[in-house]
Amino acid sequence: MGRSKGTKNNMRTPKEKEKIIKEFYSGKLGRNAICRKYNISTRTLADWRIKYNKFGINGLISNSGKSKGGNKGLWLKKSKTVEENLKLKIMKLEIENSR
Repeated sequence: MGRSKGTKNNMRTPKEKEKIIKEFYSGKLGRNAICRKYNISTRTLADWRIKYNKFGINGLISNSGKSKGGNKGLWLKKSKTVEENLKLKIMKLEIENSR
């Protein structure tokens, strides 16, 4: 199903996820109260618990978002040559013109 349109995707660190799981296991708050407090779905909490129980904190490392590697394309390279900057500028202008 996914997140509601217009809501922010809160990327949490494995330490933050572990803290939420431990708070749930402490029994002070119920599942729904924990999920409301941290603005997560009950399915997300269940997934984190399964991964945490099976792999520990390493199971809580995200495989999505900014930490993902792969082909980043010309425009995301950290150091660009003059030629690459010019190619990028031309590409942006071509896109703008086609719109």
